[in-house]
Amino acid sequence: MSGTLFKREWLVGDLHPHVFAYYFKQWADYTMTFHTHDAIEIMYVISGSCGIEIEATSAAAACEMTLKKGEFIILDANVPHRLIVDERGPCRMLNVEFDFRERHAAFPSMRQLALEDEFVAELITEPSSYLLLRDPSEVYQVLKSLVLELDSRGKSINLKAELLFAQLILAIARLHGESGAQGINTVELYVKQAIEYMHHNYDRDIQVKDIAAAVSLHPGYLHRIFRAHYGKTLTGYLTELRMEKAKMLLRETDVAIADICDYVGVGSRQYFHAMFKKYTNQTPIAYRNAVDTQILDSRGLTFE
Repeated sequence: MSGTLFKREWLVGDLHPHVFAYYFKQWADYTMTFHTHDAIEIMYVISGSCGIEIEATSAAAACEMTLKKGEFIILDANVPHRLIVDERGPCRMLNVEFDFRERHAAFPSMRQLALEDEFVAELITEPSSYLLLRDPSEVYQVLKSLVLELDSRGKSINLKAELLFAQLILAIARLHGESGAQGINTVELYVKQAIEYMHHNYDRDIQVKDIAAAVSLHPGYLHRIFRAHYGKTLTGYLTELRMEKAKMLLRETDVAIADICDYVGVGSRQYFHAMFKKYTNQTPIAYRNAVDTQILDSRGLTFE
């Protein structure tokens, strides 16, 4: 075993990805025997939870961990491990196995990616044979796109698959860097995931319980750590986000004022108007008119 996340020889020269296998699988009441792969393996939990046990070797101690929805583990080649699905299951997973080989490709090699991005450089020199990370959703979306592309092209790496693979490595590297290079969920990571969820879903009628469910935390606990870390409540942050989006729509688009409440996830027009006035000291109509006046003044088109 290399003692690092990637084999050292894979980082010498300009090597490019080769995918051995990829599959979705629903597991229930199942325990694997310890086994190894000649390739790096990503095991991503789509739903449910499971146990992953790492067997002790001369290079690493034994350990067992639980993977929950939205979490994934990267295992270096030849790491003895097994999957355990017990009362924590059933568990649905996406697995991808790959290594790197010499070949002509438009895809930047791992060495080139590491030279261009400090997070990739840190990832490939991670002094551990496995890494557990929690994904806000970006890694899963790229993994799904990569698998679909490989399916459509008979598992052959093409230009689109190469770009998706580069995006996958970059996304994992950023997660690794943001989690303190330990692969452990931190308060900062939970807060970041909550913020990302709000930015992706502010147009829907979401509540604190929905945000908490998206990051797999109790609503009360998420509320406390968010307020302590960010200095405001989840609801307060969401309201500010929605009002800033409303200002942008009023300023930059021709969306009817009556419809903007739907664009920012506020179902009631009256409530939206009250929120907007409280936030800006102007009604939506007054705000748009003021913006239009400023534009005319800047162009010298104001008429006496």
